[in-house]
Amino acid sequence: MAEPTGVTDVLVIGAGVTGLTTAVCLAEAGLKVRVRSAELPGRTTSAVAGAMIGGPVFTEPLEAAVRWQEASLKEFTMLAGHPDAGVRIARGRLVSRLGNGVPPWAERLPGFQPCDPGEHAGFPVAFWISSPLADMPRYLTYLVERLGAAGVEVELRPVASLESAATEAPVVVNCSGVGAHFLADDPEVHPVRGQHVVVENPGLDEFFFERGAETEWTGYMPHADCVVLGGTAGSGDWSLTPDPEQTEAILRRCVAVEPRLEGARVLGVEVGLRPGRKRIRLDEETINGSRVIHSYGHGGVGVSMSWGCAHDIRQMILDYR
Repeated sequence: MAEPTGVTDVLVIGAGVTGLTTAVCLAEAGLKVRVRSAELPGRTTSAVAGAMIGGPVFTEPLEAAVRWQEASLKEFTMLAGHPDAGVRIARGRLVSRLGNGVPPWAERLPGFQPCDPGEHAGFPVAFWISSPLADMPRYLTYLVERLGAAGVEVELRPVASLESAATEAPVVVNCSGVGAHFLADDPEVHPVRGQHVVVENPGLDEFFFERGAETEWTGYMPHADCVVLGGTAGSGDWSLTPDPEQTEAILRRCVAVEPRLEGARVLGVEVGLRPGRKRIRLDEETINGSRVIHSYGHGGVGVSMSWGCAHDIRQMILDYR
């Protein structure tokens, strides 16, 4: 990719959904932005996300996370009308093995409707909602193209340290995901390994997602030509090698809920490392005279928080200027 030229206002580290969205917000606000990443967008954890944007928010810091998701929902709802964004408003079921009956907060979700007895799929908690659903490979391509229109390219060049990055721009935004464990020397960041199976779409339009499961869950997210089946959550596991036993278990769980998935041709098995942390980190410090803003630790809600966090970062930078 092309080498950057001219003065840089902001260096964004990371080309997952958090980094790209942040870079788009800053570049479209008139700032001169560069993006550096160890991986191209299509190779990041974001590319294998299920990407259902909606549902309840339990992430800390809770008050900020609710606000971030609300801002993101507005953006994704608007993007659902864009032909190239890979986003649509979908109807689907949220289910859980925890609890009994519909929780009070569910009725406030868009499109809420209780499930009929035959729609519970064996789960004690089950209800319908409407939510934006993103086909992540398409969506990341859309963000890259939007960046390109603003004159920004992604540089495939890893950042060795925040100290070195701070010599390149007066503001650095660290969106390095699980890489922040090393780059920000943050032991609170840990990998949460997720495995998905991608199959041909046999004609599904509605999604299904189990919330509250700790290590494995049942869910499928249909897109135009494929369905992303999930999933797993292996805390502390750095392996990116697909596990055949997990693949078979994911297929069994999903087929048990949706028989039309049985026999669907497997297109791929994808593994990503979600950046786990007790609290999302969005704050700043000064390194070598430059402002370093951290935005990482989003776990499995990076897509849902992406626009809200990016808006906050844009405001932090513009207020200072």
